[in-house]
Amino acid sequence: MHAWTAPEVPGLPVAGPSVQVHDTATGGLVTVAPHDGPARMYVCGITPYDATHLGHAATYIAFDLLNRAWRAAGHDVAYVQNVTDVDDPLLERATKVGVDWVALAERETELFRQDMAALRVIPPDHFVGAVESISLVVDLVQRLDAAGSVYRVDDDLYFSVTADDAFGEISGWDRDQMLAVFGDRGGDPERPGKKDPLDCVLWRAERPGEPAWDSALGRGRPGWHVECTAIALQYLGSTFDVQGGGSDLVFPHHEMCASEAQVAEPGHRFARAYVHAGMVGYDGEKMSKSRGNLVFVSALRNSDIDPAAIRLALLRHHYRDDWEWTDAELWAAVDTLADWRRALALGAGAPAGPVVSAVLEALADDLDAPTALEAVDSWVAATLGQDGLADTSDPDAATTVYRLLDASLGLAL
Repeated sequence: MHAWTAPEVPGLPVAGPSVQVHDTATGGLVTVAPHDGPARMYVCGITPYDATHLGHAATYIAFDLLNRAWRAAGHDVAYVQNVTDVDDPLLERATKVGVDWVALAERETELFRQDMAALRVIPPDHFVGAVESISLVVDLVQRLDAAGSVYRVDDDLYFSVTADDAFGEISGWDRDQMLAVFGDRGGDPERPGKKDPLDCVLWRAERPGEPAWDSALGRGRPGWHVECTAIALQYLGSTFDVQGGGSDLVFPHHEMCASEAQVAEPGHRFARAYVHAGMVGYDGEKMSKSRGNLVFVSALRNSDIDPAAIRLALLRHHYRDDWEWTDAELWAAVDTLADWRRALALGAGAPAGPVVSAVLEALADDLDAPTALEAVDSWVAATLGQDGLADTSDPDAATTVYRLLDASLGLAL
């Protein structure tokens, strides 16, 4: 599966600091730097049964900041993202609206590509669909079976979470907390025949009217979690730097992925850090397809909204925060961009060195985009004289700040 066209990312006059992020598993900041080779990141992708909403966009922009902060610090980056292009929600939506599930997945994946390109998100090096990864999943399930962690319920294959002594360490949740959400997040805790209500399906045997593939496991299709585990192990190895996604993936998705990988690769921690973005709300609820309270990136773009304004509105919030979208957020971003463009159009401006340092330091400190943007606002105010006399003492300021905004914040003005 192909990704989208990569934006040009300009170089900067100075290197950024080492990058720290908040690790859900430890509850604190950790430095994320490659031990050898590139920095390696896996971010869980979309299930393409509807268009990209602002909650999606906020998550992928957050990890785009990490990608850019790593690059500013001098690291190459190996980035992998999946597309869950066969799963129950997709099949249910296709049946409900009367379209072919393959056509629906392809259409919505293409719209996602367009949205990400418009928002200047650096594409993954490997953008991998579940369908094209079936052989990887089969191989991984066979390895788990050889390790004694797979059992059968009817014709479906399940993973025993107790096979991993570290199960639960990512979320830090107890069993009651896990069971309270498992059924609403793709699990089947009440299914008869399971050894443990928290065990997750690895391979779903063929059902009438559902897509299925021939394999050594029998005819069927992958479970949800094992797809990401298999793709990450294939393209990033047994241990990589960051697994990312929204905070709703902490459990069960990231917990299950890690346990499957750690049973298949004994002695290896799946990811060195687990990084999670907060939830974006709208009309008083978390923005989600099930509630229907969605604001779509494509709808805003088709309304002649500058994609840079959409991105800036999202960057005004720290990536780990839960917050609620309002139209006022967007119009404030439009006004801010107008001020920034006026300052940049002057050519000369306030000294650029301090704003470069401030932005790079803020982003290296747990991707603190709001603090980075405050530094840019201060430079703009000084350049335009909004707080007194205009400062145009740096003849190359605009060129430097243009490059800074593009390279570090993904805002090409």
